[in-house]
Amino acid sequence: MAWTLILLVLLSHRAGSLSQPVLTQPPSLSASPGASARLTCTLSSGFSVGSYYMYWYQQKPGSPPRYILCHKSGADKHQGSGIPSRFSGSKDASANEWFLLISGLQPEDEADYYCALYH
Repeated sequence: MAWTLILLVLLSHRAGSLSQPVLTQPPSLSASPGASARLTCTLSSGFSVGSYYMYWYQQKPGSPPRYILCHKSGADKHQGSGIPSRFSGSKDASANEWFLLISGLQPEDEADYYCALYH
């Protein structure tokens, strides 16, 4: 319940605006162990990825979401505690998209991944 509230607040916070940003993620992604995966989070038009911090979370069945990382720009990044460096974030401002990149996939990486933003 508390995590749901936090994510909703992060998703809906935009001071001084009547319209709200909307994030879209593909429903699923499959990849083999050892391969790399790129998860996408797209921001609705009318908003700029450069104005927001993007947060990524991992959730496994029966467990609360786990903070993976936050990033806004190349130098403005924060990795969650205990999260290996094979998890990284990037963005494509021209496509209004953020990416969670996972290299060297391991079986324990199988989970749901969520994006959330903060202005």
